[in-house]
Amino acid sequence: MADLFDSDPETAPPAPNRPLADRLRPQSIDQVIGQQQVLGPEAPLGAMLAAGQLGNLIFWGPPGVGKTTIARLLANASHLHFVQISAIFSGVADLKKVFDAARIRVQNGQGTLLFVDEIHRFNKAQQDGFLPYMEDGTILLVGATTENPSFELNAALLSRSQVLVLERLGLADLELMTQRAERELGRALPLTGEAREALQEMADGDGRALLNLIEQVMAWKTDAPLDAEALATRLMRRAAKYDKSGDEHYNLISALHKSVRGSDPDAALYWLARMLEGGEDPRYLARRITRIAIEDIGLADPQAQTLCLHAWEVFERLGSPEGELALAQAVAYLALAPKSNAGYVAYKAARKLARQTGSAPPPKHILNAPTSLMKDQGYGKGYAYDHDAEDGFSGQNYFPEDVKRPVLYSPVERGFERELKKRVEYFARLRSQRDS
Repeated sequence: MADLFDSDPETAPPAPNRPLADRLRPQSIDQVIGQQQVLGPEAPLGAMLAAGQLGNLIFWGPPGVGKTTIARLLANASHLHFVQISAIFSGVADLKKVFDAARIRVQNGQGTLLFVDEIHRFNKAQQDGFLPYMEDGTILLVGATTENPSFELNAALLSRSQVLVLERLGLADLELMTQRAERELGRALPLTGEAREALQEMADGDGRALLNLIEQVMAWKTDAPLDAEALATRLMRRAAKYDKSGDEHYNLISALHKSVRGSDPDAALYWLARMLEGGEDPRYLARRITRIAIEDIGLADPQAQTLCLHAWEVFERLGSPEGELALAQAVAYLALAPKSNAGYVAYKAARKLARQTGSAPPPKHILNAPTSLMKDQGYGKGYAYDHDAEDGFSGQNYFPEDVKRPVLYSPVERGFERELKKRVEYFARLRSQRDS
C-alpha cells in the first residue's frame, strides 16, 4: 500500500545536470571512503550489519563526511524504507505525518529508517516525541549532528541510541575521492601535483566540498596544468570550521592549553593561530593564556604571569592584528617556561580543607585583643612576635587548634620553585626544632 506522506527518492527520475557529489554517491557500504572506525568488519556498524540487527544511532561529526550517505545505505542493507527530514525545516505536524506513515508501513510489513539531519535543533519536547515510536519499533532512528550529543540531546534519547563518531576525511581519503571523480569525468584534473594537494587541503576534510571544488576546476579551459599559485588565484580557500561557542572552541583551547603544558611552543603557536584564524576574540585568548601561567607555571617562573598581563595590555593598546603578536610571544614563553602546578594543587587542597573544617576558629594566641573582655578570654595570650624570635621565626601554630597541620604547598624542583622548596624545608626544620 502506498503511503500518502512521502515518496521514494530512489524511484524519482535523475535531475538534469546532477552535481558531481550526487553522481558519486556510494551505492553500497563497501564504496564509502573513510569512516572505517565505524564501518569496518569489527566496528560497530559492521558488526550490526553482520548480525542483521541494526539499532537506533546518532552520527556525530563535521559536515561532508558521509552521515546522510551512510544512513541511506544502512536502510538499503537492512531493507528498510528510508525517510529523511531536517530539524531545521520540520515541526510537530511534519513529525506526526512521518510517524503516521511509518505506522502504515509497519502494518504492511515494512520498517522505516528515519534519518533526522541536525537533530540537535529539535527542542526537548520534540526530541521526547521520538521515544514511543523508537520503543515500539515504528521507526529506527538515525540522527545526525555536528554538535556534541552529550550537551545537545536528551538523556532519554541518548539512552536509546548508540553514538557513533564520524571523523573528517584525511588527505589519503580525499585523494581516493579525487581519483573516483576523475574516473567519473573521464579525465585528470588540470593541476600540478602541488596544486592537487592544495585543492584537497582547501576542502578541509569535507568530501562534498572537495567534489564541488573539483567540479569547478574541471570547468576551466586551460592549456597546461595549473600550479598552486594559479589555483589560489582562481579559488578562495574555504573558511576553517570554527564555532566560537561550540565544540571546536573548547577542543582548540584545550589543545592550546595542553601544548603549553607539554612545553611544545610550535604546537602551542599553531593552535593559537588556528583560533585567531577562526575569528576567536583575542581578549578571550589573553585571559586564557594568563590562566595557563597561573595554573601550570605558577611560582616556578613568577615572571610568566607578569609577561602575560603585559601582553594583554599591549593587545589592548595596539589592537588586531599587531597586538596578536604579543599574545603569540607570551604563548611561546609559557611553553618554554619551567612548569609547576604546586600552587594550583595547594589552593584546591586548602579550599577542600576549609569546607571540611567548617567554622573552626583561629587559635586565640593569634587573635587581637582590643578590649579587656577579649583579653580575659585569652585573645592574644602567648603570641610570639616573629621578629623578636631567633631567625625571625617563632614556629607557632596558625591553624585551628582542632585541625591537624597539613602540607598543602609542595614546590617542585624546577625553576624558581627550586628556591622556594629550600625555604619550605628550612622553615619545616625550624618548626620541628621549636616543637621539640
